[in-house]
Amino acid sequence: MSAVQPGVHVLSCPTRWSDVDENGHINNARLVGYIQEGIYDLFCHHETAVRESLFSSGFIIARHEIDYLEQLHHRPEPLSVRLTVERIGRSSAQVEVNVCRARITFMRARTVVVARDRESGRSRALSPAERIFLSAFMPDAARAQAVLAATTVTAATRVTAATTVTTPAAVAAATAAAVAAPAPAQRVPVGSAAGSLVPPRRPRRRCHASAR
Repeated sequence: MSAVQPGVHVLSCPTRWSDVDENGHINNARLVGYIQEGIYDLFCHHETAVRESLFSSGFIIARHEIDYLEQLHHRPEPLSVRLTVERIGRSSAQVEVNVCRARITFMRARTVVVARDRESGRSRALSPAERIFLSAFMPDAARAQAVLAATTVTAATRVTAATTVTTPAAVAAATAAAVAAPAPAQRVPVGSAAGSLVPPRRPRRRCHASAR
C-alpha cells in the first residue's frame, strides 16, 4: 500500500519470515527487492502514472548504489519505502530510496531508472508529461526547474511543428521568389575598366621550415 505525502512517494512493505537469513536478520539481497518494489509502485502503480499512461513501454534499472546502515529484523510492523527524485536527465531519473521503520533508516539507495523504448529495447527521451510527474517528487527548487524545462520542451516542439508545416501555395511562392531573385553583382577591381580582362593574382609563396 502506498501513502500520499507531498514531495515523496511512500510504499508500505511488510517483511516476511522467509526473508530472514542464517544470521537472524533480513538478507541483503532481499533488501534490494524492497527497492525495486518501491520503484515499480511509483512508475507503474501511481494514480497519475496509470491515468496518463506514463512509462507505458516500461523502464530499465541502470544502477543501484546501496548503503546498508542498520541490521533489519523481521517484525509485524511494515517497512516504509520512501522514494524521492534527485535528478532528471534526458532519458533517466535518479531516485533516492530509504527503507525505514519508525524513525530508523536501515538502508539508503540511489537508483538510476531509464525510460525504455518498446520496439528497440533501448533508452528513449522522457516525455514532458513524465518529467512533470517525476518533478512532483523533487525538492521545491529542483521541482520548479524541472517543470520549467518540461514546459520549454513542449513549447519548442509546438513551434517546430508549426514552422515545418507547408502548403503547395507556399512552396510555389518560395520557388517563384528564388527564380526571380537577381544574380549577385560581381565586384570589379578599382582602376580597371568595365569589361576588361583582369589577370588572376598569383598566389603568394609561403616559407616552410625544413627538418634538419
